[in-house]
Amino acid sequence: MGIDELFRALGDPTRREILRLLRDGDLSAGELAAHFPLAKSTLSGHFTILRHAGLIVAERRGTTIIYSLSIGAVEELAAAVMALLGAGAVGARAKWPGTAPRRKGSEKGEAR
Repeated sequence: MGIDELFRALGDPTRREILRLLRDGDLSAGELAAHFPLAKSTLSGHFTILRHAGLIVAERRGTTIIYSLSIGAVEELAAAVMALLGAGAVGARAKWPGTAPRRKGSEKGEAR
């Protein structure tokens, strides 16, 4: 599971909602489908992307598939975001890679 896969998985509002629903506990594919006005094949594609990113796990119980949130992957994602933003480093100012620090007087609304 790479960081790109994680961000791709989170880039869709349907997939983010699936993760929100699974926060409260395991749900079957049918229970999840009841929350969305989408074809089962479309939801299956979302489940596949989330599984490949390692954010959810699927367990077959008879003819039912039960989905669960993968806590380890969520923790890895949080750590990756923190590292990307430089959060947690003593004295570090969060900034995006490739951006220069702001110069004094360049804040929005300030005169140059």
